[in-house]
Amino acid sequence: MRYILRRTLHLGFLLLGVSLLSFFFLALAPGNFLDNLRLNPQISTETVAALRVQYGLDQSALMQYFHWLRSLMHGDFGFSLAYNQQASALLLPRARNTLLLTITAAAVSWILSLAVGIWAATHRNRFLDRVISLGTTTLLGIPDLLLLLLLLLLAARTSILPVGGMVSLDFEAMSFTQKCTDLAAHMMLPLGALVLGALPTLVSHIRDAMSTALQEPFLMAGAGHGISRRRLVLRYALPVAANPLISLIGFTVGALLSGSLLVEMVLGWPGLGPLLLEAIMSRDIYLVIGAVMFSSFFLVGGTFLADLFLYWNDPRIRVG
Repeated sequence: MRYILRRTLHLGFLLLGVSLLSFFFLALAPGNFLDNLRLNPQISTETVAALRVQYGLDQSALMQYFHWLRSLMHGDFGFSLAYNQQASALLLPRARNTLLLTITAAAVSWILSLAVGIWAATHRNRFLDRVISLGTTTLLGIPDLLLLLLLLLLAARTSILPVGGMVSLDFEAMSFTQKCTDLAAHMMLPLGALVLGALPTLVSHIRDAMSTALQEPFLMAGAGHGISRRRLVLRYALPVAANPLISLIGFTVGALLSGSLLVEMVLGWPGLGPLLLEAIMSRDIYLVIGAVMFSSFFLVGGTFLADLFLYWNDPRIRVG
């Protein structure tokens, strides 16, 4: 439990540091939200000055940060200047959509990568293993934006999958089964882009880790004693290779989060990506900080989950 408590404190301080640095970097950037209002001749200088006092933009960056921390304790994440409402009302639905896409992509990526990587490791240097290596190398060399545009073009030409958005216009009038089907259909394109982007790295690491584990002397001795290949791979080799693979979970979450921001903006998925871009363009500082904090929380959450799996899998960590 000391290990888990220590990791929790580390992650808490990390999030605090991310919020502090993000806030002050944004505060140092030239201009603010009210600069756009000053360009409007219909808005008087007195009105802009009053809004500056109302939103607390006349205070120092340190005081603004403390006000944001106080609002964070109430679950508000500050006040959105562009939308004139609490930032949490905008961030929570978008974070839920991003989390849905990211978790689904991570689960599908790991299931496919484990199956392909283990099979490639047990058939190393054979024809299909070389085909898999060629395929992963090709996918790794394709830029994410180009891959996304190719999938978008394919969907637009074939009309098999809906292009853009999360649900159809008549979503509220559908039954529960129809809603699930419609959501799954809209998710297929962004999900496919994220999975194809994550597969090359995961398959390569799983293949190498399993290949190294299969060369262990006790596994070769087990094969000599007649233990079946399947039992050796799943019962003995996979736990040996588990530690480096578990450490990949945090990396996978980070890669999928960064990829999901691009996917959401191109395909119109209503997640944190489009909201963050809009907030940056309008200089809505509290909305930017909220989106950054949610993304950071998801990232450190994936790392923390990997730490818990390592704690459960490796007795040396528990003893240490």
